Amino acid sequence: MAKPTRPGAGNSKKKGATKGTGGKNKRSLEGRGPTPKAEDRAWHPAGKRKAAAERYAAAGGKGAPGQRAPQGPNPNRGKSKAGDDTETVTGRNSVLEALRAKIPATALYIAQRVEMDDRVKEMLSIATHREIPVLEVMRPELDRMAGFDGVHQGVALKVPPYEYAHPQDLLEQIIDRDELPLLVALDGVTDPRNLGAIIRSTAAFGGQGVIVPQRRSAGVNSAAWKTSAGAAARIPVAVAANLTTMLKEFKKQGVFVLGLDGGGDVSLPALQLADRPVVIVVGSEGKGLSRLVTETCDQIVSIPISTAAESLNAGIAASVALYQVSTLRASPAE
Repeated sequence: MAKPTRPGAGNSKKKGATKGTGGKNKRSLEGRGPTPKAEDRAWHPAGKRKAAAERYAAAGGKGAPGQRAPQGPNPNRGKSKAGDDTETVTGRNSVLEALRAKIPATALYIAQRVEMDDRVKEMLSIATHREIPVLEVMRPELDRMAGFDGVHQGVALKVPPYEYAHPQDLLEQIIDRDELPLLVALDGVTDPRNLGAIIRSTAAFGGQGVIVPQRRSAGVNSAAWKTSAGAAARIPVAVAANLTTMLKEFKKQGVFVLGLDGGGDVSLPALQLADRPVVIVVGSEGKGLSRLVTETCDQIVSIPISTAAESLNAGIAASVALYQVSTLRASPAE
């Protein structure tokens, strides 16, 4: 008999079934049964997520941890729809500020073997005191929760959908506190990171709030939370049903509307309305201010820049204008 050409290969010349071998072959074809689902395999990432979800549910949480958060509440309604999932706040400063502001968080996520700096220790202390579930997860899970370009720094916090203010209520609250209004309104700014940067600058330079229109505008989602570095927990964001109509109502109440545009007739350093109640309107980087908003403004203000740069994005332009207004307001007291 010739030897097999490779180990395990047979070369029998017999044809058909051999007596007494049927049962043996049948058992070998039965295998080990159906393959378990990924979530039923403890070592599989899906299985680990399922186990984390079970621990989360046992701790009193709602839903499964690690679910991808929606892209934030739609500012078209001023408040989110019933049944919307929670938002995910990432980054140590943002998470800590949200916890300090006593936002009703539902879960705090900490990466395994995270570096325990003072911020993380304070997060854990606040979460423990407020009985917020603390869940230890793997970093890939936090990467997924933070999104494609999110930076979580080993922590994430689940918070309810953002609750928007009403512009008129916002203005009345400022006046009731005997403060000089300094607000920022966005006209066609759709990047939530620009919104987050503007919220942060508003907080830094003494502003009291940001106003966005219902349509064609960024909302306060996880990206805006992250970019604001926690300022979204302190600076209210209001939604205007119609931005032009709202600005006209503000003007009737003594608020001056300043629009930012590269071709403005007033240079920012020469601004003379800084000591008045002011709302600064920032347009989109591409189209700038809309026609109706431009016609509503009391002044169109330009920011002097070098010819090496064509323009400033919305976040930077708002920061420069807020800084200039706060500086001019402080100068008489010097």
